[in-house]
Amino acid sequence: MQNAAVETAGAHADDLETLQELNRGYVRAAEASDVAWYADHLADDFLSTNPDGSLMDRAGFLARMARPYPGSHAEPLDVRIRLLGDVALIHAGFRDRKPDGQVGTGRYTDIWARRNARWLCVSAHFTQG
Repeated sequence: MQNAAVETAGAHADDLETLQELNRGYVRAAEASDVAWYADHLADDFLSTNPDGSLMDRAGFLARMARPYPGSHAEPLDVRIRLLGDVALIHAGFRDRKPDGQVGTGRYTDIWARRNARWLCVSAHFTQG
């Protein structure tokens, strides 16, 4: 993860470390089609906004993540974590390798909420260039 920035007042180092690891896990799980990781880390009311503007619920997202990742070498860039009490926003760019060998890019924002002393992803927004 490059250029991790934190925008928060009075953030707890443990929370930031946890959120950084969750971000890395989210990216690794996408590339590995690790549905079990997502099933364990997505809130029951999770929603995702897709690059085409459509909205997908948790079940649809898990089904999509079960399909093989269409690229390789996914790398988060310019990661910014904003901790706002029991809510955290993770903004990042990414770069990967498309199946045709070209470099792909995009951005994502994942929203995490601390529920019952545990961070769960409640929403994701993904764009691709």
